[in-house]
Amino acid sequence: MRVPQVDLRSGTAPDAAPPPRHGPVLDVQHLSKTFPGTRALDDVSLEIAPGEVHALMGQNGSGKSTLIKLLAGYHSADPGAHAEMDGVPFEVGRSVPDGLRFVHQDLGLILELSAQDNLALHGGFARGRGGRVLWRQQEAETRRVLAAFDVDLDIHRPLAAATPVQRTVVAIAAALQGWDGGGVLVLDEPTAVLPHEEVERLFEVVAEVRRRGTSVLYVSHRMDEIFSLADRVTVLRGGRRVGTYDVGSLDSRSLASRMVGDDIDPDFRATVVEQVDQPVTIEARGIHGKWLRGVDLEARAGEILGIAGLAGAGALELPYVLAGKAGELARGEIRLPTVSPDWYDVQRAADLDIPIVPADRQTEAVVAEFTVGENISLSALRRLGSRGRLSAKDEATLVRSWSRRLGVVSTGPSAPISTLSGGNQQKVILARCLAVSPRVLVLCEPTAGVDIGTRVSIYQIIADLAADGLTVVVASSDEGDLLALCTRILVLRGGVVAEELEAEGLTKNVLIRAIEGAEQ
Repeated sequence: MRVPQVDLRSGTAPDAAPPPRHGPVLDVQHLSKTFPGTRALDDVSLEIAPGEVHALMGQNGSGKSTLIKLLAGYHSADPGAHAEMDGVPFEVGRSVPDGLRFVHQDLGLILELSAQDNLALHGGFARGRGGRVLWRQQEAETRRVLAAFDVDLDIHRPLAAATPVQRTVVAIAAALQGWDGGGVLVLDEPTAVLPHEEVERLFEVVAEVRRRGTSVLYVSHRMDEIFSLADRVTVLRGGRRVGTYDVGSLDSRSLASRMVGDDIDPDFRATVVEQVDQPVTIEARGIHGKWLRGVDLEARAGEILGIAGLAGAGALELPYVLAGKAGELARGEIRLPTVSPDWYDVQRAADLDIPIVPADRQTEAVVAEFTVGENISLSALRRLGSRGRLSAKDEATLVRSWSRRLGVVSTGPSAPISTLSGGNQQKVILARCLAVSPRVLVLCEPTAGVDIGTRVSIYQIIADLAADGLTVVVASSDEGDLLALCTRILVLRGGVVAEELEAEGLTKNVLIRAIEGAEQ
């Protein structure tokens, strides 16, 4: 079964008829949540109409996560809230009606298990006498559940081998098991780390969910998705509802301004000057890997070099090769000419100490048990003190300096990093990389899960670092990152550099066509 394609560029969804507006399927009024010393949510109301895709947007720290956790029963609400599902009252934070289902950002899957096993853990195994699992029946049920979403997936392989969008589809299918339609499916940042073409595939899945009569509460930082997918959007700022708007009445600038509270340009482009007269600071040749089939590159001091490509082209593998973190399949050579004339095999690239901000900060970078300060200083411990003794004074100075320079918002260096918003966590990881005074910095998905205000802040930080002479390599599935930052963009197709684009005057459509190989 095929569901209609959704074009992110045109924003059209052929099957998306305007939803009815007679009576909300989910009605939440006067919802508040107070933590010690913080009012995270203040008198927020939310109404979702039957069959609509309703977006929820706001900066990191605006209250979106708190609202979702309240609806999911993770937090209890302050007194005074009133909520109804299909006209039936329920107590927010203490009970979750069956018609309210969730797919959280971490998906809640066990990647070591197959799709079949993950679905069974959510919906129960098919059992016969004595509790014996009926595996043929279980397999048939798994295929039936996934058939509606037209996903090409080996249901017996561990989900660790699946693509991000395949995992997301499995999580959605798991959430909807035993549900015949109606109700509300909550999708919390489902595309945070998905490349462009997989976002389109996920949109097909959302269209199918909607076709079955289910409303969708869609949480995202990506405004192009909101304009392509949603009927209405509720904006939160500082824990309060700014308003709920028909998407057709907004443009990207007015939506961004409502989120941030100031006039902000969603098409911001940093001022980065091409450094043609500066020395080459990084060179790579003959780079091979799981997807890479022979990539050569060089970048100069003060340059921001972009890497683009579809999933499987190697664009998101290349940064890990450059940083010496790509594993045994990586081959090729790399050198830093201003440091040494010697070429290093990429298996020894880690010796070059090129720091990387990885694609998934939660699993690859953040040390959840550590404080903000400990997460920043982790990379520079050998420099902080002498004779093997850590200097608390030197550490505090380093943490304070980088926190101030990058604008990390927290209650202080001793605050658990888990208390920070996604954007501030990203700044902490960036500070950790910069604490070792690198000549080259590698960024992979630098603004994944980051709101528009913090995104522009991170863009400006990176541009300022380049102006000071730092070489930055940026790989991203978000064309906005590449257009906002880069002086030059290498487009990978089939594991090789297929095109090199100058960023000046480059449009999003031209970049997407190059990534997709449309001219070929």
